[in-house]
Amino acid sequence: MINQDTICAISTAQGGAIGTIRVSGSEAIALVDKIFVPAGKKGNLATRKGYTLTFGQIRDGQEIVDEVLVSLFRAPHSYTGEDSVEITCHGSSYILGRVIQLLIQNGCRLAQPGEYTQRAFLNGKMDLSQAEAVADLIASSSAATHRLAMNQMRGGFSRELSELRNRLLHFSSMIELELDFGEEDVEFANQDELSSLANEIEQVIASLADSFRVGNAIRNGVPVAIIGETNAGKSTLLNLLLNDDKAIVSDIHGTTRDVIEDTTNIGGVTFRFIDTAGIRETSDEIERLGIERTFRKIEEAKIVLWIVDSSSKPVAIRELSDRLLPLCEDKDLLVVFNKSDLLADEKKKELEGLLAVPERSVLFISAKKGTHADRLKEKLVELSCMNSVDENTVIVTNARHYEALVRALEAIRRVQDGLSMGITGDFLAQDLRESILALNEIVGAVSNDEILHSIFENFCIGK
Repeated sequence: MINQDTICAISTAQGGAIGTIRVSGSEAIALVDKIFVPAGKKGNLATRKGYTLTFGQIRDGQEIVDEVLVSLFRAPHSYTGEDSVEITCHGSSYILGRVIQLLIQNGCRLAQPGEYTQRAFLNGKMDLSQAEAVADLIASSSAATHRLAMNQMRGGFSRELSELRNRLLHFSSMIELELDFGEEDVEFANQDELSSLANEIEQVIASLADSFRVGNAIRNGVPVAIIGETNAGKSTLLNLLLNDDKAIVSDIHGTTRDVIEDTTNIGGVTFRFIDTAGIRETSDEIERLGIERTFRKIEEAKIVLWIVDSSSKPVAIRELSDRLLPLCEDKDLLVVFNKSDLLADEKKKELEGLLAVPERSVLFISAKKGTHADRLKEKLVELSCMNSVDENTVIVTNARHYEALVRALEAIRRVQDGLSMGITGDFLAQDLRESILALNEIVGAVSNDEILHSIFENFCIGK
């Protein structure tokens, strides 16, 4: 256990009917006993067992500050791994302030941002990736981000990394033994087995690193670029999806000249919709700059909604298709024929045949009337990949984890190259150590104060 000061902080949001103050540290129970008087003839907190709830009063001398419930947790069976007390009182900011003031007067220190979770990490209650998931869980704004954060906090990511590290450590130790007994020409590490292991681990780490693209999109909102010609109905569709008049809608061509962005939650997934300037030939300098931004936003997007006016001429649709489809090869493309509520089935088949895209990637809607908007939303959720994510799916959402995985991947690929070239064990051992070190940084087996400070300073006080 890490010996530190006893800390206190309000851990609930302001404005509620109930407020909770957390106290943690070696003197937590004794310090709360100085200001807490249990109801009836019950003994003080020091005499009570952990996991108990006691009703009583917080007093400043003889003055009653509030009637409260006190939860008691004894080390190591608490969130921080230390003796901890939680005081639940009425949510008045005055009452909460008075209780904090009394605790500080009696020897507590006000907690720093994230200090409770940092202590949980330092006391071995969770690894660093789980600690970071606590902040993600608090910040989760959709079912998708909640699911990913909960999985990471429960140790799904940690277990995946632990298995990789253990296997790497085993072979690293075998190579180290060979180096120690080099003069005896003894082989402890089978080269074929090491090559097979390196290939397997390379695939797993590469898969985890690749998942960051999806994880980062889910965490910050899946970026969806709405593109198309002028007056195709892009801004109308944006307003429909956001259920708000976010963009100006007009029959005048080139109304949208800059990028308009906003987020909304659909089916438990946060989407970041990007309405772009209509694509056309123009001599207007401002509109031209807006169109250039349209193409940049296509690069940033995970999903591209190409809005096509169903009354457009087939030649114009094909020409724009030749320009847009190559830019969307690595994107999830959805072609949306707008203003199609009056189209006959034969006309829809004709429009579908104009584009070299799968039938499942084509939808017919009316953004103005909201026709088939539900199908569009279902398709967006499907393309977000969240339907395939369950409680056991590991998806990387943290940029620090991604950077460490990239370094681990580079090191293990050097091991693969070294094995194919037959280099000596000392070079292989160095690359294996670098890969293990990078994985260790994710879970906090190797970390420094600067890294810890940068992580926990972003937490809220009280957590």
